[in-house]
Amino acid sequence: MSIPTEPPAPARRRWRGRKAALIVATALLLLVVGGFAYTAAIGMKNPLFLVRFLFTPRSEVEVLYDTRTITASPQPRPIPEHIQPLSGSVPWKGKSEDIVSVLHETRTHAFLVMCNGTLVNEWYSEPGKKTARESSWSIAKSVVGLLVGQLIDEGKLSERTRLVAVLPEFAIGGKFDDITVADLLDMKSGIDMTEDYAEYKPFAGVAGMQVTADLPGYLMKHRTLFFAPGTQSAYRSVDAQYLSMIVARIEGEPLAKVLEHRLWHPLGAEDVATWNLDHADGIERGFGNLNATPRDFAKLGLLALAGGRAGDRTLISPAWMARISTPVAEAEPGWMYAAQWWHPPGHEKNGDYAAIGVYGQFVYVNPKHHAVITKLSDYGAQQDEAELIDVFRSVADGCH
Repeated sequence: MSIPTEPPAPARRRWRGRKAALIVATALLLLVVGGFAYTAAIGMKNPLFLVRFLFTPRSEVEVLYDTRTITASPQPRPIPEHIQPLSGSVPWKGKSEDIVSVLHETRTHAFLVMCNGTLVNEWYSEPGKKTARESSWSIAKSVVGLLVGQLIDEGKLSERTRLVAVLPEFAIGGKFDDITVADLLDMKSGIDMTEDYAEYKPFAGVAGMQVTADLPGYLMKHRTLFFAPGTQSAYRSVDAQYLSMIVARIEGEPLAKVLEHRLWHPLGAEDVATWNLDHADGIERGFGNLNATPRDFAKLGLLALAGGRAGDRTLISPAWMARISTPVAEAEPGWMYAAQWWHPPGHEKNGDYAAIGVYGQFVYVNPKHHAVITKLSDYGAQQDEAELIDVFRSVADGCH
């Protein structure tokens, strides 16, 4: 009769190691499956998207999304150019610094200077950036503001029109239903959705708008107010999103296609652009995420500088250009706002305004010096924006 014996100690250790590895692998699998199930249940992009979003440069997020195409103009209109080397010193944080050094420090990809409608300086971090599409982030809001102005000029919309009159599915009763187009234009809706770009809170506030797979559904869940519409001003991306949906609903076609025939083609855009969607064949993230090449973004600034004219066509009325260029609300401390365009500190003296996107995107307009400056970057969220405006003003001073 044989007596059972325990396996040798090394064999026992190997079995215990395999068992522990199996437990860890099973736990990780359950965590991943649970993560996919959770994000699907709340209408958000899956964990794989979230990881990729975390590590993708903010200028290149187009690759993560389903998009809708905005075709190049059948009659492209290149910007006249007389290119000169970019050089000289600019004010930077209390010192005088070489401008190219500042561009490197602020992680600039493209920097274009136009004087009197002519491109005089053009700088790229690498040659391919000249024709690469980059994300506008909130520059897109200013584009939406232009489209809203066109509809108002045509009598299809009024600043007094209530949000829920065009999008009745969002009616909830009470003060929310009082929000008007004017409130949305000037960041006065009072909708309680935080403007927080913290990466550790991907499902809250504006970050949730960025990663949701169902924008209308997400908006439905966020219809509370933190002040009565029209009584205060606070910058909220949700206001621009509603405006973009109003434009699409009135025109009866996707926002990207409205942009294509109303502005992109008449401007003579030379390259294809895209607009990120919440899901395949879904709706545009109108509060941001318009993707275009540097020179085509610059054309938006040239349109504003020319008083709404492109070539021999008036695309934006003088009345709406006056609306944009007249600040009416303080959306951030020291920063005024009007119809989705920013008026930076010191605008009273300089008369300048800009379309600005987080992470260092600018289309800056300086009518006093007949200058337009476009800067596309991968810089910090809202980092050194006032200091960069000072740089632009210094450069614009050189326009004659």
